[in-house]
Amino acid sequence: MARVSLIKDEFLTHVTKLTDRIRGRRRGSLINVYRALLHSPPLAETWFDHMNAVRWDTGLDGRLREILIIRIACLNDAEYVMRQHVPKLAEAEGLTVAECDALGDWRGTDRFSEAERAALAFADAMTRDVAVPDAVYDELSRHFDDRAVVELAVLIGSYNMSSRVLVALKVDLEPVENQGI
Repeated sequence: MARVSLIKDEFLTHVTKLTDRIRGRRRGSLINVYRALLHSPPLAETWFDHMNAVRWDTGLDGRLREILIIRIACLNDAEYVMRQHVPKLAEAEGLTVAECDALGDWRGTDRFSEAERAALAFADAMTRDVAVPDAVYDELSRHFDDRAVVELAVLIGSYNMSSRVLVALKVDLEPVENQGI
């Protein structure tokens, strides 16, 4: 059960413009993460804008983005994120359920390219230790230019923030019909 209440529609009349924007980008749904965040409308709005930029306004490949989001969810035990992304969003970007399952132990599989493995090592270091060893960064920079490295770092940092907030607040999982929106 969520640690904070999930705000119901009838109590959102003072933020209709914001909730309309959110629903517009989420196929008409106001998912539970936003129902929790709307206790603080300014934070809900900046979260919405930031996470949309991280997901849709970078040059990162969608497959790589989903690989990293799912790996971070594994590391942080963020079931909410996992359920939002697997299988629907992951499959839309070319990941199979088997590949998603393999992300729990990505080093023990050959399912990922060298570039994906370098990004996964970067995500692991940022998530587990914060500081990234030079060897991990050097391998990453062999595959990605400076813009992509910045976008990867922000994606990883953002999904660590997201998963940690969702886990700390124990935000309720979405009903099946709202998963992957």
